Amino acid sequence: MIVSTGLACGLLVGGFILLVLLRVPVAFALGLATIPVVLMDLRLTPFIVLDRMFQSYNSFILLAVPFFLLAANLMNSGKITDKLIDLARVLTGWMPGGLGHVNVAVSMLFAGISGSSTADAAGCGKILIPAMVREGYDRRFAIAITACSSVMGVIIPPSILMVVWGGVMQTSVGALFLAGAIPGIMIGLALMATVYGYAKVYNYPIIGVPTFRDIIAAFKGSFLAMLTPVFVVGGIVGGIVTPTESAIIAAIYSLLLGMFVYRTVTVRELGQIFYETGRFASISLFAIGTATAFGWLLAFYNVPRLIVAGMTSLEFGYFGTALVIAALFLFFGLFIDAIPTIIILGTVLMPVAAAADIHPIAFAIIGIVALAFGLVTPPYGLCLLISASIGGMNIVHVMKDVMIILLPMLLILLLIIVFPEIALWLPGWLMPQSVQ
Repeated sequence: MIVSTGLACGLLVGGFILLVLLRVPVAFALGLATIPVVLMDLRLTPFIVLDRMFQSYNSFILLAVPFFLLAANLMNSGKITDKLIDLARVLTGWMPGGLGHVNVAVSMLFAGISGSSTADAAGCGKILIPAMVREGYDRRFAIAITACSSVMGVIIPPSILMVVWGGVMQTSVGALFLAGAIPGIMIGLALMATVYGYAKVYNYPIIGVPTFRDIIAAFKGSFLAMLTPVFVVGGIVGGIVTPTESAIIAAIYSLLLGMFVYRTVTVRELGQIFYETGRFASISLFAIGTATAFGWLLAFYNVPRLIVAGMTSLEFGYFGTALVIAALFLFFGLFIDAIPTIIILGTVLMPVAAAADIHPIAFAIIGIVALAFGLVTPPYGLCLLISASIGGMNIVHVMKDVMIILLPMLLILLLIIVFPEIALWLPGWLMPQSVQ
């Protein structure tokens, strides 16, 4: 039997949705959904699925994922997060709603080191959520701002999602890192404006005006940690190292800081750190394998080509197509982890974006920023789940504040769609060959 395109698409997508509704983990659901089609079509064998999975792992650039995760875990275990919080206090704590601004600022600083939003939510949330509650901040607001600010971990470079996107779409990772910098900073400023509005309405306190000695001490304590993004992003943009090599440098540098400079990581703790890194990395990489097999089957049955033809016939133009792309990433991000979404939806929509003259780097930033919102929106909302767990509240009680905080962030996404130069200007200046 030769399976038709419609039947194949129905079996793949329908089977995946059914398995997700049955609470099967997404990575397993993607793999299991391919089985009926493979068994029914005489042209396919189960070995094809396995072959596609293993081919996806045969990528040097994907080695960056576990090493960036290791760097983030070492940063948290090494108390380097505390140094970043001290720096954020002197930079922003003097404003109304001081600890809220510190929460946003430390997420921006941590994002420039770790590349992981979940590590940001866990590491910063454990310290800042209890501190904000003690200072009189509403617990719901403390949880919401921690979750929402953590999404900058995958937007401000370095970013694990950008590494995966670059590997899957054959796009320059260095250019993606540069393209995410300005949108990430804009999102951070929008969050600070929201915190300021909350502070004025609810009369949240300031931490205090730092003295010159406080400022010097904070910069001195965090200086070595803040060199990490210089090594990582600067090395890639300068063509000195590959993304994978930069991730290894970040991990080794974090290890040296934790063990020999700050002396907050012991040999005994390394086993647990390596175990947690391996566990999270294996989950991400397994999802990459099953998503690649799922996406290959969609391509085998010409689903992407039919979608491109359908959207082209509607004549949405640049703006309309970009809006549809953002909406699809936002919707898929509600239910699926960002990495498999990039592999499945990103590869399907890439020719759609090309047909609408959307630059590949602008397309990437629109997709990644949209997917970042999925980290704080149920039912997936991993950063929201982590923050709510730390704060001891059900996510239902936090959703009102999350929606309020997300509104200006959605406005930034719309600005990137309308003015793609926001994402393209920095790579066009520092890596002009990447935007030609």
